[in-house]
Amino acid sequence: MSSRAEQKLRTRRALMDAALAQLSADRGFGSLSLREVAREAGIAPTSFYRHFAELDELGLALVDEGGVALRQLMRQARKRIARDGSAISTSVETFMEYLGNNANLFRLMLRERTGVSKPFRTAIKAEIDHFVTELVDDLKRFADEQNKPLSDARLVAEAMVTLVFNQGAEALDATPREREDLKTKLKTELRMILVGAQALAKK
Repeated sequence: MSSRAEQKLRTRRALMDAALAQLSADRGFGSLSLREVAREAGIAPTSFYRHFAELDELGLALVDEGGVALRQLMRQARKRIARDGSAISTSVETFMEYLGNNANLFRLMLRERTGVSKPFRTAIKAEIDHFVTELVDDLKRFADEQNKPLSDARLVAEAMVTLVFNQGAEALDATPREREDLKTKLKTELRMILVGAQALAKK
């Protein structure tokens, strides 16, 4: 890769980091301006367009990055599950690690999931669907390995992902003690969904 291409990638990264740095519990992506993002990244506003056609394109790149990062972490969690067992506990711990390292990325996905921008809603739905599909495969595999069939793996996966997202929203601004309590609660709720689906499959 040429030095010019490397510099372009670094500047693109700086713009994405600059946008993320300005998000908070009180400020969403829609309130950001191109000018302030460019200033935070240390470039002229006109140079922004060499990297993104508009601010929303930058936001969509962040959504994609957030989804990919979460799926990669959960794939790593599968290896830990294979080694240590306890699928639900390991998955919850992994998700909370993701929140700790990617709080503003998750804020972006939470807010824009139901926001006014259709491209954002579509992109986030696609990321969630990817996550659900991978979870369906995991649930079916675990069900076969344990000889405990589920009534509907897709519905179970959708319920679990919805629950995790909702609890993740609470965990974002929780104290360490509150986050530990949320983890315990989430593990219990996920087990209840799983046991319920196993019981329904027997009917």
